[in-house]
Amino acid sequence: MDIKTMHLGQVTSFFIPNVTLVGAGCSREIPGRLKNIGGKKPLIVTDQGIVKAGILKQITDILDAAGMPYSIFDQTVPNPTDKNVDAAFAVYTAEGCDSIVTLGGGSSHDCGKGVGFLAGNGGKIHDYEGVDKSSKPFPPYVAVNTTAGTASEMTRFCIITDTSRKVKMAIVDWRCTPSVAIDDPDLMMGMPPALTAATGMDALTHAVEAYVSTAATPMTDACAEKAMEFINRYLRRAVANGQDKEAREGMCYAQYLAGMAFNNASLGHVHAMAHQLGGFYDLPHGECNAILLPHVCAYNRISNRRRFGRIAQLLGEHPQGLSADAASHLAITAINTLSRDVGIPEGLVALGKKYGKNVREEDIPVMTANAQKDACGLTNPRTMTDAAVAAIYKAAM
Repeated sequence: MDIKTMHLGQVTSFFIPNVTLVGAGCSREIPGRLKNIGGKKPLIVTDQGIVKAGILKQITDILDAAGMPYSIFDQTVPNPTDKNVDAAFAVYTAEGCDSIVTLGGGSSHDCGKGVGFLAGNGGKIHDYEGVDKSSKPFPPYVAVNTTAGTASEMTRFCIITDTSRKVKMAIVDWRCTPSVAIDDPDLMMGMPPALTAATGMDALTHAVEAYVSTAATPMTDACAEKAMEFINRYLRRAVANGQDKEAREGMCYAQYLAGMAFNNASLGHVHAMAHQLGGFYDLPHGECNAILLPHVCAYNRISNRRRFGRIAQLLGEHPQGLSADAASHLAITAINTLSRDVGIPEGLVALGKKYGKNVREEDIPVMTANAQKDACGLTNPRTMTDAAVAAIYKAAM
C-alpha cells in the first residue's frame, strides 16, 4: 500500500508560521511585522559570519530607520549548544528585550528558539527535549532566513547540542514555530558555493525524508514533490553562480516547501544519524545529511519502491518503462549525481578532514546508540536495527 493512502481518513495536523514573506527586499518589512505581533525591542540573534558579510548591518539599518530599538547577540556558533542558548538569554534579560529576531541559517534560528523557550517558559533548554514540552507561548518572534536549506525560519524544530552528553537534543514543539518567517533572496546573494551546496542538500534531505516518512500526507507530499523539482532545477545554478537571482529565489521556495513537508511529516534516520555527527564531532549538518542520504535511501528503498521511483523522476532521471525496483534504484543514482555536481565530500572521513576532525569507526557504537534514541528516526519508513545503523555509518565513511 502506498504511504499516502495509509493516512487518508486519519486526523492530521499542519504547522506553518502565521505569516511568511518571500521575495526580493521583503526584509524591509521586519519592523512593521514585528510591531504587529507586539514586539517593541527585539534581541537579534545571529552569528559572526552574518556580521562579517554585512547582513546584520542591512537589518539594523532597517530597524534604525523605523526608530525601533534592539539589542544584539552575535555569538551563535555552528551547531548551537546549551551554553550558547544560556549566553543569548542572558543578553535578552539584561537588555530588557521583549521579542526575538533571528537572522541567519539554522544555527541562529535554533539558538533564538532556545531563547524563546527560556523567555516564555523558564527552566533550562534541556527541559524541552522531545515533543511539545512547553506550556506557555513564545515572545513575539520574527525569523529572517539567509540560507536556502534548513527551513528553520518556519519549523517547529529546534536542535541544540547538550555539551555534557555530546548529543544534539531534538526539540519539536509547535510553540517555537516563528510568528513571521522572512525569506529574502537579496540576503542570500553573497552566500559562497560550498554553503549554497550544503544547505541545498539539507533541503533535499528534508524533502526526501518527509516524502517517504510514515507520517506523510497528501499535503506534505505536494510540498515535498515541488521542493525536489525546484532543487533539481535551481541548486546547481545557485552553486555555479551565486548572483543568479532566479536560482536564489527558486531555492528560497524549494527549501521552504521542503520545510513545510518535514515540519508536518517529520524526518527519518538520515537526520537521526546526522545529529550524532554534529554533536560528536561538531561537523556541519547539511554536509552530514548529504553524505548519509544515499546510504539511508538505499536501505529504505524496499519500503516503498514506487515512491523512490518518483523521487528519481523529480530529480531528473527517466524511470518510465522500468520496473518499480529498477526505477527505485535511480533515486540513489540521482542523489549521488547531484551531490557530486555541487561538490559535497565523498564520505565522512573526507568531510572530517575538510574541517580538521578525525571521524573514527571506533565511535560508531556510541553514535549508533544515540541515533536510535533520536526522535527523527520514529518516522523512518523501514525499521532500523542497531546493526543496520552501524553498517550505514561504516558504508558512509
